[in-house]
Amino acid sequence: MKYVSTRGEAPSLGFEEVLLTGLARDGGLYLPESWPQLSREDIASFAGLSYQETAFRVMKPYVCPEISEDDFADLIDNAYATFRHKAVTPLSQLDSNEWILELFHGPTLAFKDVALQLLGHLFDHVLTRQGRRITIVGATSGDTGSAAIDCVRDRGCAEIFMLHPKGRVSEVQRRQMTTVQSANVHNIAVEGTFDDCQALVKAMFNDLAFRDEIALSAVNSINWARVMAQIVYYFTSAVALGAPARPISYSVPTGNFGDVYAGYVARCMGLPIEQLVVATNINDILARSLTSGDYTVGTVQPTISPSMDIQVSSNFERLLYNLYDGQAAEIRRLMENLKQAGSFTIDGPQLEKAQALFEACRVSEEDTRATIREVYDETEILLDPHTAVGVCAARSKRRRAETPMVTLSTAHPAKFPDAVEAVTGKHPALPDHMADLFSRPEKYDSLPNDLGVIQAYIRDTLK
Repeated sequence: MKYVSTRGEAPSLGFEEVLLTGLARDGGLYLPESWPQLSREDIASFAGLSYQETAFRVMKPYVCPEISEDDFADLIDNAYATFRHKAVTPLSQLDSNEWILELFHGPTLAFKDVALQLLGHLFDHVLTRQGRRITIVGATSGDTGSAAIDCVRDRGCAEIFMLHPKGRVSEVQRRQMTTVQSANVHNIAVEGTFDDCQALVKAMFNDLAFRDEIALSAVNSINWARVMAQIVYYFTSAVALGAPARPISYSVPTGNFGDVYAGYVARCMGLPIEQLVVATNINDILARSLTSGDYTVGTVQPTISPSMDIQVSSNFERLLYNLYDGQAAEIRRLMENLKQAGSFTIDGPQLEKAQALFEACRVSEEDTRATIREVYDETEILLDPHTAVGVCAARSKRRRAETPMVTLSTAHPAKFPDAVEAVTGKHPALPDHMADLFSRPEKYDSLPNDLGVIQAYIRDTLK
């Protein structure tokens, strides 16, 4: 399998180099040259398999034979051995044909674990074999940071610097990052928004001299391997609910578009997904773009679902590349408009193509709280605010009641206890392995939103 950049001016690479490179050197994102196809018989054969067995079958075309099949199977087994539920990503039922897919049973209680636990093992395997070390720099709106840190902590192959927006993540999210005392882990609280953090990381990748100097790599969903690992749970959940004999629909709370893009890829591979609901909070650039074609960057507004407080959605570029049939020149045009004017417009035929599958929905703070309360009153299930955005959007935009609707439950409610308790009166408890989180000492540095300052900090730390 070869991978190409969405902007068409970087060399095509194999899987291992894409894994280690992250962002393409032309500023684009890597994608496979073509989508592997799974037949109805292939998908039906997943019934009764473990999550790990299905993961191997779904991801094998993207990875093997660069990594041998035996080694890849072992890496998958090791990655998901840390999850607290044997199904890895189990389904829970809300009503007769409405479900939530619990993606929070990994070590840091968020969906990012599903991809990043595997990513850590892939990094370790490839870098150890090649005798290389990397420096990972990432930006987080809350959940990526702790999951990324957990996947590489104490590994000799990498140093990790994680940028988070100061004061704009929940206390649980912050402490999950800053209480890790491993020598190869460095947390930076940036005086700005998540979009500022993400822009700093992209600027470092586009500074090719700095990138080469520190052997820079990525764990954000700009890294193809992150998206690849998220494809799997669409297949496992769909097969559990009757695919491929019947179609399935999904609602995905999203800010950076990686998780819902993985659903799009699953559909491209042959999974009968009828509808993908793109659920956003009041930071609604994705909802506006998919409704009107207008991608105009606004001001980030803090919400009770902070991991979605994003205005510049990195993975949307991958979808644009697909909508424009791989015309890299068109993607360069759109991205240049975004850089120069802070906006671009999706052309009519491409917008119609997107709207045939995607349904976008903006969910207010009031509706988010009402959904948390409603689901708790109906089922005694506690939803975190991000999952509540997804459930609200699913109920609002569902096209056919007879098609199972699955909302991706992206975080454990205990990551956002204040918001959940304020609505339900019930305080969601942390799992036992995190019970002492608030008594652990923190370690992080606060820095201004200044590229030069942060690059100097990274250089000095690596010395």
